Formats: sequence, structure tokens, C-alpha cells
Amino acid sequence: MNLGLFFCVLGAALAVGLAGMGSSKGVGTASEAASAVISNDPSKFGKMLVLQLLPGTQGLYGLIIAIMIMLNTGILGGETVTDLGIGLAYCAAALPIGLGGYFSGKAQGRVCAAGCALTAKRPEESSKAIVSASLIELYALLGFIISFLIVINI
Repeated sequence: MNLGLFFCVLGAALAVGLAGMGSSKGVGTASEAASAVISNDPSKFGKMLVLQLLPGTQGLYGLIIAIMIMLNTGILGGETVTDLGIGLAYCAAALPIGLGGYFSGKAQGRVCAAGCALTAKRPEESSKAIVSASLIELYALLGFIISFLIVINI
């Protein structure tokens, strides 16, 4: 494998790997809190499910960027990238969503866990918990948008 293609593969792996790690940690944290609430009151499952799912979006954003990199560089078929500079550019393009997804996924999971506690005590306030968690989503979206714009302009 040439160095250009290696860095393209590394970029795709970083995008999906880092963002997926953040999402899995965040979903796990929120799910632990939600399970405690549901064990006491199963009727709150629907409200808990939304809070459990929110940190999972970062992994999806990373997956989209990884697929775009693989499509653009020939990893999924076609002519493969051989230029080292282009490979490094794709690797760098993966970093905003990789790092942004990692850190925002973990943070969003903690906020969603707190939202589960809020919803357990005051179910009518669950929308406030969702809004709080959505504020962190903005930073995952910013990383996704920057990665997306870089990938389409390489």
C-alpha cells in the first residue's frame, strides 16, 4: 500500500473510530442512568430512549465522513489515491469529526444521564433535558460540517 492511500485509510478509521468511541461511551453512560429510571418506572421508557439515543449521533457523523473519504479515494473501488499530500489532507479532514465526536459524545452522555435523573423526578420537564443535551450536539455538528467541507474540497 502506498503512503497516500495509507493516510486516506487512517483518516477514515479516525473519523469513525474516534467519533464511535465518544458515542459508545455517551450512549453507555446515558443508558446506565436510563436503566435505573426504567427499573423503578417502566412507563418512562419512551422519554429515556430519546436521551439514550442522542449521544449516538456522533458515531453516525463519523461514519458518513469515513464513507465519503473511502468513496473519494478509491478505497471502495476505482482509482486509488497515491499522492502523499492528498492522503494527509484526507487524514486531517477526519480530525474535526473524530475529535469533536469523541469529546462531544462523552459530554453529551453525561448531560443525558443528568437528564434521565431530571425526568425521573419531574417527567413533565423531559423536554428541558433534551434541549440541554442538544446544545452539545451543536459541537458535533460543527465538526461534521468542517470535515464534510474539507472532504468535498480536496
